Amino acid sequence: MQNFVFDKLNFLTAGMPLKTGKGSYERAFDILEELHLDGMELEFVHGVRMSEETRKLVNTKRKEKNLILTAHAPFYINLNSPEEEKIEASVQRIIETGIAAHAAGAFSITFHAAYYMKSDKEDVYQKIKSKVEIISDKFKNEGINVWIRPETTGKATQWGDLEEIIRLSKEINNVLPCVDFSHLHARTVGQYNTYDEFCKILEKLGKEIGFYALDNFHGHLAGIDYGDKGEKKHLILEESDMNYKDLLKALKEFNVKGALVCESPNIEDDAVLMREYYYSL
Repeated sequence: MQNFVFDKLNFLTAGMPLKTGKGSYERAFDILEELHLDGMELEFVHGVRMSEETRKLVNTKRKEKNLILTAHAPFYINLNSPEEEKIEASVQRIIETGIAAHAAGAFSITFHAAYYMKSDKEDVYQKIKSKVEIISDKFKNEGINVWIRPETTGKATQWGDLEEIIRLSKEINNVLPCVDFSHLHARTVGQYNTYDEFCKILEKLGKEIGFYALDNFHGHLAGIDYGDKGEKKHLILEESDMNYKDLLKALKEFNVKGALVCESPNIEDDAVLMREYYYSL
């Protein structure tokens, strides 16, 4: 994983900017450039549907415009399914995401790993670990140069609190967290929303994994609606209680480098808002 060295925090949209409409990746990249944004997360949420030709084109244009790319694997993933064929299909979807992302020039892929399915948490952890090890080994053997990032999840029924993902990152090469700050806030029904709490997250990553986790960061941010059971839906930042300003202050204080992906419904507007506030600090 030595090919990607970041000198700053980059602000990305989750998918093509809305202004792209039905346009191409080329148009999307032009819009990102016009907005002074740094790249996008390739959204493979309904399946990895990107031709070889498009992958090459995206990589070429990414290099020309000096953009940063990440990728989100399909939503239909559960590495703790009671049905073995669904687990294998989930593994395959993550592998397909990694192959496409690598070809397109992305540095990192993320996914929602599993549901607990009322199982023992340690049993679920070991099950996920065994499957992620298979994915990591395949990527290493085939030269797929992307970080594998389970995402912190927004509901207590979903595997993926911060401790679980940090533990997996320490135990498997090529694995790091994708920290979705909005999900952590919703999962804990209102915690993880102060400057001190954000600093504790970043300090924990640096101390427990290593400071390379802050130099190769991949995170998500959006406004979020939540209830007693956690996440309900994403919101526009200013229409939510998400304390994005203190988060950006903490990211700056810790000199975090890498990618922060905006997942608000108005993706490019909130990405610009985040970027402008960050650079005003």
